[in-house]
Formats: sequence, structure tokens, C-alpha cells
Amino acid sequence: MSKKTYFTPGPSQLYPGVGQFLQDAITEDVGSISHRSAAFKAIFKNTTEKLRELLSLPDNFQIMFTGTATEIWERIIANCTESNSFHFVNGSFSKKFYSYSKESIRNAQLIEAPFGQGFNIDEIKFPKELELICITQNETSSGVQFPVEDIKKVHRVDKEALIAVDVVSSLPIPKFDYSAVDTLFFSVQKCFGLPAGLGVWIANERCIDSANLIKSRGHKIGPHHELPKLAEMAQEYQTPATPNVLGIYLLGRVCESMLEKGIETIRKETSEKRALLYDLIANSSFLSHAVENPMHRSETVVVANTTIPAPELNKILAPHDLVIGSGYGKYKETQIRIANFPAISVEKTKELVTVLKTIQKDA
Repeated sequence: MSKKTYFTPGPSQLYPGVGQFLQDAITEDVGSISHRSAAFKAIFKNTTEKLRELLSLPDNFQIMFTGTATEIWERIIANCTESNSFHFVNGSFSKKFYSYSKESIRNAQLIEAPFGQGFNIDEIKFPKELELICITQNETSSGVQFPVEDIKKVHRVDKEALIAVDVVSSLPIPKFDYSAVDTLFFSVQKCFGLPAGLGVWIANERCIDSANLIKSRGHKIGPHHELPKLAEMAQEYQTPATPNVLGIYLLGRVCESMLEKGIETIRKETSEKRALLYDLIANSSFLSHAVENPMHRSETVVVANTTIPAPELNKILAPHDLVIGSGYGKYKETQIRIANFPAISVEKTKELVTVLKTIQKDA
């Protein structure tokens, strides 16, 4: 049976070697060990150390594990705000983050750009006395990225507010100035090329201090996964509740593999694949750019308008064992999404581009 290559934006193509990592986990009885054991602490320590090295993460940030990134939306609102939050919204996932704050009985405010568009930070008037500013660095639904330089601009405008960054479908590709962000979070089923079921929450001391202050004032920040408790136990390579031990183990192995390859090599390949995909769109007879501003076009989730729906394209791609993603929500029939994640090689991307170019000749 031939092996397909999944250009879908999550769940997505498994990172090379994951099959062997799974076999190693079975051999080592990873699924059977206690999360209170020395063996688990060693797994936790290895994974967080390798992830910290991969991301060049400063020591004042703590790495913690949850069930999903969706859970972290709610946890950030509960732990890092007393009354208000401010959200950049330009797609389905950034809007859901905003809705979590609204449903948490917070004074949630937003600035909203049309689907497929980014923001001009210089033209935005920020509300005063904000507690938390929420940014979706890569909007998986629309293929719009929030440039890291613009995150630094937001930080310069309001140095008191905590800045939370959703990097679910972009990390480890962006190179952050960590002095401009306070918390980041992601799930493993996208750029890290793993099965879904593990969320990773990265937070600095300002976030933890904020949670402690909010709790001291009589506000509830729990009961599940209070940030101070998560951070306290993470320092001992532990978790408050039974975690996804296998997922943590596999993430560590993928981080090791990425470090061996080199993060700059991975970023260079991502940029090369991105150029191939956007050049395809620019010269296609049935595709067009869904994101007009080149500065806002995602590095990792390439979205295009299409006159041939994804299901039809996938029928043509099937003999080549290639699979692309449909547009999100109401754009399912009129857009395609192509993942540009580290698990997918330059060679496979070239193959996809070649086949799509053949299709456009007949379109």
C-alpha cells in the first residue's frame, strides 16, 4: 500500500521518524509508567529542555502541558485577566479565542479585519488599561499571519498589558523577541507533526504573578489547571493531573530530530516551499491569492481561492498519493489550504506544485 503525503493543515503529515518513535515508546513501556515516577520526570525534563533549546526560550518562561490548545484559551483568560481582554480577530480561530473571553464574563474587546486580511498596527487606537492583548500569530482558517515585528509594535504601544500569542499552526517557524510576549501556546498536530491530544502552554513570570494576584483578590482562576500550580509542578517535572505521557515523550523525540536537522535549516526549507506554493498560485489559471498583502501571507498555511473545489482536486491528486485541505467553514468550496509544515519535504512540495501545474493546463 502506497503512503500518502498530507498537505492538510491539521491533523497533518506526521513528522519523519514518528513511526519509529512510537515503536520505541512501546518497547520502553512509556504508556504504562506512572506520571509520578522518575521515568516520567526524565521524559518531562528531556522534552522541555529540547523544546526550550529549539525555540531559544529564555529561562523566565515555564513550559507546561495541557490537553489541547483550545483549553489554553480558557485558562489564559481565567488566569491572566480580572476584567478585560483585547483581541485581534481576522479569522475563525482568533474569533473563537475572543468568544471564550466573552463567555468567561469578561469585558472582551476586539478589532476585526475581514477574512483574509491582516492589521496595520500604526493605525490602531488601543483601549486604555488593558490587562491582556490576544494575538493569533497564524490564523489557520484564513492563511493570514501576524508578523513578529508587528507583535513588537504592539508591545511598544502597551508595555503593561500581558501579550498572549496563539502559535498553534506556526511554531517553531517564527523567530520571536521574547521580551515582547508573555505567553505562547500550541498543539502538536500541526508543525510538530504528531497525533492530536497535547497542548503546550509557555508562560513567563509576569503571567504567573498576575494569576497569583488575581487569586489573592478572591477571583477563581481554577479549579482545573491553575497557572501557578502548573508552573510550580513543572519545575519538578510534574503535572497536577495525569498527562498525555506518550504525547510528551513523542514531542521530545520530534524536538530532538528537529535540533539534529537544525532549526535554521527547517526555517530555510519552509521559506523555499512557501515561495514555490505562492508562485504556483500567482501563475495559476484556477487559483488566486486569498491573502492580498504579501506581508500577511502565512509561512505555514498557504490559502488560495480556487475555481476547482478541493474534493475534485484531491481526486486528481489521489494517484500521486497527495492530499490537500479544503477551505475553512463557508469557504470550503471556494478555497484550498495547503500546509507548509516541517514534516513535508521540499521534494514533496515540488511534486505537488508540478501536479497542480498540470491540472491548470486543463482547467
